[in-house]
Amino acid sequence: MKYFIKNALIINENKKQKGSVLIEDEYIKRVITDPNEIQNIPGQVDNVIQADNKVLIPGIIDDHVHFRDPGLTHKGDIYTESKAAVAGGVTSFMDMPNTNPPTCTMEEIHHKNAIASLKSFANYAFYLGLTDNNIHVIEQINPETIAGIKIFMGASTGNLVVSDRTNLETIFAHAPVLIATHCEDDTTIQSNLQNFTKKYDSHIPIEKHPDIRSPEACYKSTKKAIELAEKHSSNLHLLHLSTQQEIELLRSLSNNKISGEACIHHLWFTDEDYTKYGPRIRWNPAIKQKKDQEALRKALLDNVIEIIGTDHAPHTAEEKQIYIYPENYNYTTAPSGSPSIQHGLLTMLELHYQNILPIETIVQKMSHNPAYRFNISKRGYIREGYYADLALIDLHTAPWQVNQDNLLYKCKWSPFDGVQFHSKITHTFVNGNLIFENGTFNETIRGKQLKFNR
Repeated sequence: MKYFIKNALIINENKKQKGSVLIEDEYIKRVITDPNEIQNIPGQVDNVIQADNKVLIPGIIDDHVHFRDPGLTHKGDIYTESKAAVAGGVTSFMDMPNTNPPTCTMEEIHHKNAIASLKSFANYAFYLGLTDNNIHVIEQINPETIAGIKIFMGASTGNLVVSDRTNLETIFAHAPVLIATHCEDDTTIQSNLQNFTKKYDSHIPIEKHPDIRSPEACYKSTKKAIELAEKHSSNLHLLHLSTQQEIELLRSLSNNKISGEACIHHLWFTDEDYTKYGPRIRWNPAIKQKKDQEALRKALLDNVIEIIGTDHAPHTAEEKQIYIYPENYNYTTAPSGSPSIQHGLLTMLELHYQNILPIETIVQKMSHNPAYRFNISKRGYIREGYYADLALIDLHTAPWQVNQDNLLYKCKWSPFDGVQFHSKITHTFVNGNLIFENGTFNETIRGKQLKFNR
């Protein structure tokens, strides 16, 4: 199949230029920026997409999702959440291990790959979860097929925590792939939780969430991870940074083997939004103050933070206790995490609309840098010979509002309910296939397993 995307504004590798892209089978065959060359396109083109007044970017690579498959598929599954992903311009994702059972063995990795091969609209890869009980699995890792090792260095889902210092030293010394860490200090969190429980019992106000999962808890754990990585020269990726203090830690480093991720929600919301959105915006780490949000945004512009991810993590509305909040809300039983992958790119484009982030920075942090940091083969850029993973965007559409009717998440709610956007993703290509076009999906095509050049 050949497609010709004609006269788009191409955003790629820190450049904006008018151009056209020829897709042949799975790959980008030609990138044409000279309008005189358009007449020389050889052979029959199956489909010409007139892209005047639209922006073409490399497809988003989301380094941080929880698609809940297998075992928790009442919340979401690889079919539903990858469908939401491609509607949001995401062409590849890397899924975390806290499923049921947890992805802590190579057998579970293979099982997830098999599920994704049948269900995923987007390209896929999976993290291996390490705990205090499966350190030996490090020896079985194939660096070409595993996204990375995920470590929860604090409170998390189930038993997915590495707390033993010897085990941490072993992981940081011997990991053959990138180590991705969730950094919150559990001792600090439990002490804070105990104090608030004494005052409020189980009905702790949602506004206290960033006091329980405090900046100190984040800082202590992140500092520990950095110290281990520097000691062992490890390849460390710090997930969902949320505090000014953590940014200051990163600014003091000169180690290019340590990178950081900011998530959509920490860049969009602040603690002032808890009153309006309640449990919809309860994440771990917590949404914090305006000064923390500003530090994260500045860190993106200064290239202190390399990657923007979503941490897409659906729960049902009943589990989140959305519709009984605040009168009957039980803080101690309600989960953290929310769905966001359908609206992650749109949210960042809204920051572009507000003159906060250049669109080149958005593409760098959401497409180029994930491909570069994870050594993903032939993706993340608009280059001849690379896979044709592309998103076409109308930056000047009529303003539209997120509501339940246009949500694709299985859980059918969003923290962005009621938010108005000024952009739309109109087309998404995955491996040269037009998988999404103006609300319509090609249900016959599936994504590919990501390969890593390691």
